[in-house]
Amino acid sequence: MNIRKVTHADLSELVVLCGEHAAYERSHFDPQGKEQALRIMLFAPEARLQCLVAEAEGKLIGYATFSVECSTWDAAYYMHMDCLFLRPEARNKGIGKALMRTIAQHAIQQGVTRMQWQTPSFNVDAVRFYDRLGPVKKEKYRLFLDEAETRALAEG
Repeated sequence: MNIRKVTHADLSELVVLCGEHAAYERSHFDPQGKEQALRIMLFAPEARLQCLVAEAEGKLIGYATFSVECSTWDAAYYMHMDCLFLRPEARNKGIGKALMRTIAQHAIQQGVTRMQWQTPSFNVDAVRFYDRLGPVKKEKYRLFLDEAETRALAEG
């Protein structure tokens, strides 16, 4: 098993992994345009998103994405892990922990001393995995803004 930074050649399989991840978390995923969007988000000169992939025998078996974000209250930066997903055959083998450790190393190299992430409460395997790492739990909200919701928020 090898953990490395994603490459351009990995993007089509990364999109497949994203779809599998979305299905696992009971979410909709439309792959249309994702490869090109990820190419920009990961490889453009101003790209903030970082991605690690786990591979075994030349095949991708998982990925993790993360970026440095800001905390107003702490007046500090933190590493936000957006996604961590492993295919079923790759779970319970220490790969998730290795990905988390590698993200933490990236954070420290960038002068960041805290990580944040969230997972759905129904994903009991992920909750159990993350709980073993010893983090402090905090709920997060998400609002998907389409034109109607944006207008409603603006109108108050």
